[in-house]
Amino acid sequence: MTAQKKRVVAYSLFTIFLWASAYPLTKIAQTHFTPIPISFIRSFIAGFFMLAIGRMHGMQLPKKKHIPLFLASGALGYVIYTVAMNIGLMTLPSATCSLLVATSPIMTAIIASKVYDEKINLVSWIAIFIAFAGVAILLLWDSGGQFTIDAAMLWMLLSAASWAGYNIMTRKLVALGYTSAQITCFSMIAAAFWLCFWSADGFRETYTAEWIHILTLLYLAIISNALGCILWGKAMAYAEKTSEVANFMFLSPLLSALMSFILLREVPGMGTFIGGAVIIGGLLLFNLKGQK
Repeated sequence: MTAQKKRVVAYSLFTIFLWASAYPLTKIAQTHFTPIPISFIRSFIAGFFMLAIGRMHGMQLPKKKHIPLFLASGALGYVIYTVAMNIGLMTLPSATCSLLVATSPIMTAIIASKVYDEKINLVSWIAIFIAFAGVAILLLWDSGGQFTIDAAMLWMLLSAASWAGYNIMTRKLVALGYTSAQITCFSMIAAAFWLCFWSADGFRETYTAEWIHILTLLYLAIISNALGCILWGKAMAYAEKTSEVANFMFLSPLLSALMSFILLREVPGMGTFIGGAVIIGGLLLFNLKGQK
């Protein structure tokens, strides 16, 4: 494995760990906060925190002609994705939400193959479908052998689709010369702009929150959102193909299930472990054999 490939794997794995933790922690935060106001507060804190730190280190503002691109990336990555995920988490277990969002790499690979003409070889496609089979095992096992699509699941699939769009936008912004920190910062500020109509509710809910909710919110905004997306952007920058990074999202359901058990005492079923093993197998095949 080359040094560049090792960087992609390391950044991707650390990011997925941070993002998997966001599922159970969002459920904790939403015992007080409501879905859209918390999305505004997360983007507001993370975006302006990064802007302050970045400006102290000479981070350049985006060019005016690229502002529409950041508005689009903010809408995809931090408005639609986060709001849809928050709504789904209101009624679905953390692991279920995470596994539905884990379909995003398939969407990303297909879009990237059309938009950027990224070639996906046969082994890679087999690996993708093996990993997706692991997701299907999780769904089927926990639903008694029947797919039960409800409104919350549709919200999570919308979240997955919007994240696939954000991956494509990130790739484009990297090609234009923006760093992962710039992309994350300005996309989050754009999201706060889109969600400003809920700012009053967000600040009011923050003012009345208990310390556990405040600490959870700060973790979600600064660690999961800001740091996680910087690392994700770095992985995208080092990767030769978007799908190399996006496929690590297949690990999220397993990690989320384990963290949900620790934090929320949500007990994962046997399907989680079996499906997780299949997912990891697909990831290993994709990253060790599929990219050659």
